[in-house]
Amino acid sequence: MKNILIIDDEVKLRGLLSRIIKSEGFDVFEATDLKSGYTKLEQNDIDVILCDVKLPDGNGVAFIQKIKTGFPLTEVILLTAYGNIPDGVQAMKNGAFDYIVKGDDNDKIIPLLYKAIEKVQLQKKVKQLEKRISDKYSFDTVIGKSKSLESVIDLAKKVAKTDSTVLLTGETGTGKEVFAQAIHENSNRVGKSFVALNCSTFSKELLESELFGHKQGAFTGAIKDKKGFIEEANGGTLFLDEIGEMPIDLQAKLLRVLETNEYIVVGDSTPKKSNFRLIAATNRDLKVESNEHRFRSDLYFRLNIFEINLPPLRERIKDIIPLTHYFVEKFSTSINKKSLKIEDDFLHKLEKYNWPGNIRELKNVIERAVILADSSLTSDVLPYEIQHQTDSKNKSMSAFAMNSIEKLHIQKVLNYTKGNKAETARLLEIGIATLYRKLEEYNIQ
Repeated sequence: MKNILIIDDEVKLRGLLSRIIKSEGFDVFEATDLKSGYTKLEQNDIDVILCDVKLPDGNGVAFIQKIKTGFPLTEVILLTAYGNIPDGVQAMKNGAFDYIVKGDDNDKIIPLLYKAIEKVQLQKKVKQLEKRISDKYSFDTVIGKSKSLESVIDLAKKVAKTDSTVLLTGETGTGKEVFAQAIHENSNRVGKSFVALNCSTFSKELLESELFGHKQGAFTGAIKDKKGFIEEANGGTLFLDEIGEMPIDLQAKLLRVLETNEYIVVGDSTPKKSNFRLIAATNRDLKVESNEHRFRSDLYFRLNIFEINLPPLRERIKDIIPLTHYFVEKFSTSINKKSLKIEDDFLHKLEKYNWPGNIRELKNVIERAVILADSSLTSDVLPYEIQHQTDSKNKSMSAFAMNSIEKLHIQKVLNYTKGNKAETARLLEIGIATLYRKLEEYNIQ
């Protein structure tokens, strides 16, 4: 049922409109002035307001701004006894759906109501979709409670509210794009475009075209103008995945865009502007790459304003089980194989495995296991290398192993600082997130 509010101090007209609108199956609320009308609006989910222009306590044209500020999805149709072009123009500028003359335009009211309600329903659907996207990519949906992950999330939350360039580093499959989207959804640019481009999937020429766009006839096959990702990201966020794979000459062009917000479309000569926030990701060590002249050092320093290193799954052992439960639920639901029991031996094998492909590998393993399983998930449905793995972690922790020496050294420094982790990380010359990963890996309390 759709709710309509009529604000008019003329009792007879208000009653007539109410009867007509109710006959169409709508719920109708009535008010005699702007103050009582706004109270009705606050107390009920109003879709459309029919409001007189001249009321005892104010002007309906100005009142629209207050309505749109507090209830942006509610549409307003203004009613006036006399046609007034300046009022009509101002009403539309203030956000009115339409402006009609009483008496002369009575036959327009019902068709207008249906059009206004159609717009309201569309706006509500858009808001619901935006909320789903926001919920999907919020930090609350990042699965895991390990200290190393929580430390990374804290860093990402802090930088999200700024416009600073972010460099996400870490092994393949650690969830860099998920973090990039979460940063965007928690930034001041939420609601604007999030545009993602993987630099490793295109040749140099195609990557330049994808990034900057091209004019018709710029090269063979350019049969029409094409917008680039930089233009698409204007006002929003541009995510460049695997930026370490970008050719050197394109790196120079990207650096210019970051410094000036200006770029030139391929085949054009006129600079264009784009205001976007850049989030870049790589599984390479860009510092080493720049030292060896495979990556521009000036671009590296421009990207490395705020680096977030995502921990590999083998350093997030506590997160393997919750991630497993999430993927089992997701894939068993998608193929209508619900209520699968997860056996202890299945989980034990997953926790022991080294996960070189990280979360992406775990996801693929669980999808395969769910397809193969009958009523329960046992180690038998896991890939051969996971079923028959050796416990290399325990073998390597001998008194002479490097990780054993590292564990002992961290423990000594931690004792020296009396448990102060920030000071411990400073003395060890490592990041606090790295320290937390080491504490978890070596089970140091």
